[in-house]
Amino acid sequence: MLEFKNYDKSFSIYESNSNTKKMPLISWDFYGDFLNQLNKIISDQNQLELLATLNSWKTEFNFNNDIDVDTVVVVTCPSLKIVFSTKNMVRMNGYHPEEVLGMSPKMFQGEATCLQTSKEIGLAVQSKQPFEKTVTNYRKDGLMYRCHIKGFPIFNKSGELINFIAFEKAA
Repeated sequence: MLEFKNYDKSFSIYESNSNTKKMPLISWDFYGDFLNQLNKIISDQNQLELLATLNSWKTEFNFNNDIDVDTVVVVTCPSLKIVFSTKNMVRMNGYHPEEVLGMSPKMFQGEATCLQTSKEIGLAVQSKQPFEKTVTNYRKDGLMYRCHIKGFPIFNKSGELINFIAFEKAA
């Protein structure tokens, strides 16, 4: 018991002389969650930059500013098959990015999705024009959610359509 008392006393002296800031252990959980989310965002930003470079995107997007915890980014090929999704998609709709690769974004639509809005998005995509719409989508578990989408065609430096990109937020 005396050994612990000496240890406690020595540790107390050390801590009182230390210039480090103390945090209660419970805050480490919050910090860990934040750090995990931040790492995912940085990874997604790097992957988008690589995708843009490999496909010679002619774009003005700054992925460091355009991606945050609440923004899901989906990239499709010209035939509208998903080729990339940010990792935070799972927070919005329950799907992991690897589950949606090769699928059409229509997989998120359902009975309550407005046909007129879907048609307007389809026309914008066909005419290679940007669009901004709010749609009713469905989560993996079947629950509905409102999704605000800003979609853009992506052209390469030769002017060819290479991809479509959509920035999505729960509305």
